[in-house]
Parts: sequence; C-alpha cells; structure tokens
Amino acid sequence: MFEPRIVCFFCKWCTYAGADLAGTSRKQYPPNGVVVRVNCSGRIDPQHVLWAFREGADGVLIGGCHPGDCHYQDGNYKTMRRVSFLKKMLEDMGVDPARLHLEWISAAEGEKLVHVMGDFVDAVKGLGPLELTIAGNGRGGAMREAPKPVKAPAKKKAPKPKKKPAKKKAAKPKKKAAAKSKKKAAKPKKKAPAKPKKKAVKKAAKKRAAAKPKKKAAKKKVVKKTARKKAAKPKKKAAAKKTTRKRRK
Repeated sequence: MFEPRIVCFFCKWCTYAGADLAGTSRKQYPPNGVVVRVNCSGRIDPQHVLWAFREGADGVLIGGCHPGDCHYQDGNYKTMRRVSFLKKMLEDMGVDPARLHLEWISAAEGEKLVHVMGDFVDAVKGLGPLELTIAGNGRGGAMREAPKPVKAPAKKKAPKPKKKPAKKKAAKPKKKAAAKSKKKAAKPKKKAPAKPKKKAVKKAAKKRAAAKPKKKAAKKKVVKKTARKKAAKPKKKAAAKKTTRKRRK
C-alpha cells in the first residue's frame, strides 16, 4: 500500500508548539510527516518547497500562526502570498497544487494539528506518488510531473453462443420386459396342498392308538413260545443220557 512522504515546515512559536502539545497529550496521527522547524513561516522560501518536491516528497505542509498573532508582526502575511504564488507555479509545471497545503495552527491547538495531518495524508494518498521528470540534470532545468499511464479499457469478451438443447429421443418399448411379463402370466400357479380336516385327523389318531395294544399282545405270545421251546430242550438231553447208559450196560 502506498504511504506518502510529507515534508512539514512548522513555525517555532505556534504550530511546532502545537505538535509538541499533541505529543504530550498522547494524540495519535499518521507518522508520514518529517517536521522542519523554522523561526517563522515567513522564513520559508519557494525554493525550499521546490527542493522538497525534487528530493522525492509527495506533499508539503506549511504551518504558521493565525493572522495578527505572528511573533514577528507580519511574517504569516508574507507566507500567504508566497503559497498562492507557488500553487500557480506548480500548476504551470504540471504538479497538482493540492500537494501543497497551508494551515494556521496555534500552540494550544494540538487537536487541530492531529485532524489536519490526517486529512492531508489521506488527500495525498488519493493523488498517488509524485513522479517528476527534471530537465538539465536538475541544474536550472524545468521540473514536471510525469504523466500517469492511462489503462486501456478491458476488451469485452464476445458472448459464447448458447448450445441448443438436445432433442430427447422417444422411449422405445421394452421388448424384454414385455416378454417376461407374458411368461409369468402363462405359468399356472401351483395350488397349495389342502389341509386335512380336524375330524379326519382325530379318526386317524384313534386308529393308531387301537393298533398299538394288538402289536404288544402278539409280541407277548411269541415270547411265551420261545420260553416253552427252551424248557423242552433239557428233557431231550435227559432221554439221550438214559439211552447212552443202557447201551453201556
């Protein structure tokens, strides 16, 4: 960001004392100014102002006593005439006269100095940096503010042609889906097996219960027959033994 360099010529008896008061009161103002103390604002020569611009100052601020309060009677009146003459000269040289400012500030107006300094710094920031072209290597030559480069207007881009919306294709009938739906419709649905009625279920259960004791009775008869056969075998063995004994005798 651009920060202007400002040379301040302040009268020893009023404006410089006002700056001292602002400092002791801890007032804050931009630190862009370099203060040069003079015994009276009438002591400032036009060459001092031109020298400040030539050495790179972006603005010059002159502070003096109010008219009628000059310590040397009429020094501030001489300053008023010189500043009006200098502004015309700067305009002829191509330098904006707003870069030179004169203000009357007494020793008791520290607050006014703060406002004046802030406003002047903002004004110079708006003007931008001072770029001078000096002819004759600075020895008796003319001093002129360099012209600021003019920015070429930006070329407007041609608007791009809008694309036509693509036509939507007509939706084709889905053959596969139709065929599948037909196949599904052709297949007959399997009937679920009919559930047996409760009465039939009860009859079957009774038959099963009646058949079980008969099977048990049949099993008991078979067991008795096998037991009888086993009991008859020892008799045969006893008869066989008797026959063997008779033969031995």
